[in-house]
Amino acid sequence: MEAVRRGTDSPGLSEPDRAMLRFSTRLTQHPGQVGSEDLEELRRLGFSDSQLLDIVQVVAYFNFVNRMADGLGVELEPRWKD
Repeated sequence: MEAVRRGTDSPGLSEPDRAMLRFSTRLTQHPGQVGSEDLEELRRLGFSDSQLLDIVQVVAYFNFVNRMADGLGVELEPRWKD
C-alpha cells in the first residue's frame, strides 16, 4: 500500500502496476483523452479484457462516490483524515 500511495515512480511497483496507476490517473483527470492506445498498452503488459473492465469500473466507482460526497458536502470523520 505504501508503494501505491507514493505513486507511479515508487520502486516497489512492477511496470504493469505503474502502467495501471498511470491509466487510472489519466481516466480520473482527463477521461476524454483516454483511448484504445491506453488499453493496448495495458494489454501488452499482460492485462486481460476482464481485468481492464475491473480497473475501469473501480476508477469510475470511486470517482462517482467522491463527486457525490463532494457535491453533498460530506466530510470525513476525523479518523479518516490524513
